[in-house]
Amino acid sequence: MTPELDPVIHAQARLRVVVTLNALPEGDQITFPGLKDLLGMTAGNLSVHLGKLEEAGYVEIVKTHRGRTPATYVALTRRGRLAFEEYTAAIRTLLDTTSAPPSGA
Repeated sequence: MTPELDPVIHAQARLRVVVTLNALPEGDQITFPGLKDLLGMTAGNLSVHLGKLEEAGYVEIVKTHRGRTPATYVALTRRGRLAFEEYTAAIRTLLDTTSAPPSGA
């Protein structure tokens, strides 16, 4: 049986976002501009993908101020980390299944 891949994470841009956020220690966050620069994405494109991840409960977005300057922070939630673990396990299973020699060969 082929494992199901989480469609929220599976989109290339969202997968890149989740992989990057997962590399941060649990509880850490990154600024929106920092994440945008790391991924080489436009602000609009990143915002759209973060919105989908936030809707799924995979990321938390906190808007605050540093002095008078607005600041937006992004972090992967526990639910997001678990979803990413399940996604990577499904990919590994899929790869193991497809790399196994055909039975009877």
